[in-house]
Amino acid sequence: MRISLFGKSLLLLGLICAVPASHAQTGKKADSSVQAAPSVSAKELQALHVLNRLGYGPSPGDIDRVLQKGVEAYIQQQLHPESLQMSAALSERLMAVPDIHSTDAALYADYGPPQRKAAAGDQAKIKAVTQRQNQVADAAREAHLLRAVYSPAQLQETMVDFWFNHFNVFAGKGQETKIWTGNFERDAIRPHVFGRFRDLLGATAKHPAMLNYLDNQKSTSERIAKNGKKLGGLNENYAREVMELHTLGVDDGYTQADVTALARIFTGWGYDPKRLVDGVDPAFFFNSKKHDENEKKFLGNTFAAGGGEEEGERALDLLAAHPATTRHLSYKIAQYFVADSPPPQLVEKLAKRWRETGGDVGKVLDTLFKSPEFWSADAVGKKFKTPWQYLVSSLRATGLPMVTNVKPLLGMLRQNGQTLYGCTTPDGYKNTQAEWLNSDALILRLNFANALGSGNLPLWKSLPTAAASSMSADDNAGMMAMIEKQPELTASKARAADPFLMQAALGNAFSQNTLDAWAIARPQLRAGLILGSPEFMRR
Repeated sequence: MRISLFGKSLLLLGLICAVPASHAQTGKKADSSVQAAPSVSAKELQALHVLNRLGYGPSPGDIDRVLQKGVEAYIQQQLHPESLQMSAALSERLMAVPDIHSTDAALYADYGPPQRKAAAGDQAKIKAVTQRQNQVADAAREAHLLRAVYSPAQLQETMVDFWFNHFNVFAGKGQETKIWTGNFERDAIRPHVFGRFRDLLGATAKHPAMLNYLDNQKSTSERIAKNGKKLGGLNENYAREVMELHTLGVDDGYTQADVTALARIFTGWGYDPKRLVDGVDPAFFFNSKKHDENEKKFLGNTFAAGGGEEEGERALDLLAAHPATTRHLSYKIAQYFVADSPPPQLVEKLAKRWRETGGDVGKVLDTLFKSPEFWSADAVGKKFKTPWQYLVSSLRATGLPMVTNVKPLLGMLRQNGQTLYGCTTPDGYKNTQAEWLNSDALILRLNFANALGSGNLPLWKSLPTAAASSMSADDNAGMMAMIEKQPELTASKARAADPFLMQAALGNAFSQNTLDAWAIARPQLRAGLILGSPEFMRR
């Protein structure tokens, strides 16, 4: 792997942080303006912990705001974000992002298969249609990133991340999924992140992005035509994943016979392309002609013949209320917010609350945040950030103005293996240290940290076509070389982060090793050193 000049410099500084302070000597006199961090109070650590776990980390001034409001009051406000007002700048920016407010039918008619069909045989037109579809997906990614970085409802944004990953949809699966993935987040995930799990489960099951991604749109009962030819066919993909991933967990309480029965139950659940072209919303459509009307047995329950669409609703009721589902989801929530291997007693506590409330996610989270396990010293600052969490927390920590060009940021995620809406498998991205902590990943993060901290990322102007193409390459060296060779991209809009502001924003919660290395570093490298520090890699 090639490492840029920026990357080599910051990698060396990162290594300095990793050795004992007594060995971090370079013969260079420490800058007298750099002061050792004051001791961090228990209250400040509490505030930092909730900012790191409920959200994507502190922005400048956030710790003081939490302390002024009170940690418990802050948590309750995050659990009930109705009173939190999005800034006018963010609202205006989101309104300007194209197509993120369009209906499923409008996106299908304007960008979907009808447009590709109309371009049949004309390669130039087909290419143009594909580019427009990519632009729709990129607009959704931009909106997702902007909300995560700048929304005051930070817990809402982390729960959108959690639930989207749980009900993962890969945007690269066909034309329809590509244009509908942003709407899947907007309409199926976002409204239900603190509500009843059953409502969330039903919304995802009926959304056309999921119906297309896991092939239930193709699933029909098998019939024999008069000429003896088999018509239709069962597709078990969604039935299997809704049990294995979305509800019960792997091999917990179901058999292959249940998978087949559930697939039969969901036959007819899909969307009608003709209705979409005519502008009919919502996209979900139950086609009784495709439904298997015969009797079925699922999870020990008999579904009488002729149940129609309500069979699917009943099956979702059973899955949402199943004890295996409460255990599976309680484990995943505890893993996301507390520890890679969450304490069994915490998982059981959450499962109990899940059963008591009928799957009320907000009340389960309230129990989690009040638990001693959440506040344990074994939990605080121990979760290793995913590339997505690292990116968003880095932007928040700098306190820089709202970015206007997200291409370098989306490129960073691709290079680090966590493309937004880019997980090909239905199990989503992992959120554990074992998945993301390795030497190559750290080098990529350190390169990014130095580029962002020193103001060498073109985040405040549109990239030229050639540069945009370079940014989309899955090659960190390409990104850094583009920055180094084309300084005109950043000269007029470069914004270096203020390391003193960042140090205060992060609660001065750094080891002596990091502080010593920071003190002897050149000023333009200090912000990157904070973002590349071992402490900042964790939350």
